Amino acid sequence: MEFLQSIDASIFYFINGTLANPFTDKFMPFITERNHWFIFYGLIWLYLVFKGGAKGRVSAVLILIVILFADQTSENILKQYFQRIRPCNALENVHLLINCSGSYSFPSNHAVNNFAAATLFSYFYPRMKTFLFTGASVIALSRVMCGVHYPFDIAAGAIFGVLFALIVIYFWKLFNKRFKILT
Repeated sequence: MEFLQSIDASIFYFINGTLANPFTDKFMPFITERNHWFIFYGLIWLYLVFKGGAKGRVSAVLILIVILFADQTSENILKQYFQRIRPCNALENVHLLINCSGSYSFPSNHAVNNFAAATLFSYFYPRMKTFLFTGASVIALSRVMCGVHYPFDIAAGAIFGVLFALIVIYFWKLFNKRFKILT
């Protein structure tokens, strides 16, 4: 376990310190700020509800379910189980770009939520897959560049987010097969 933590810390220092530059020092705090991508997702959600037809309304409801499921499971179960201290609270010489939370680090909820959203939206809108996963990846990477997560936190968050979305999609398929909402 110490070996993996050592690798994680080395990758963290490379991303957080070596790759840091004036552009990322300004861009990454903007990207990592939840309110910025909530606005983006909120506008997409409103569009789906009012202009997206049946498929849009179904995906709008399911995104609320998957985010609620993913976020709460990650925050209240996974983080409490693993209790990993954030790098900004555990390491020295962290290039910290935002406030360091006292909450646990593993997994990254930013990664969980954004990868869950990308997976769910990609199921309904496969042509958007590259855009969605690129956005989720940049947001996840911003957490390391800002100094508040280890790389393994965001990798695990991405995996958990995809898994949570696949669970919701699985149950949606069963529900849709039974009630034929979308054909």
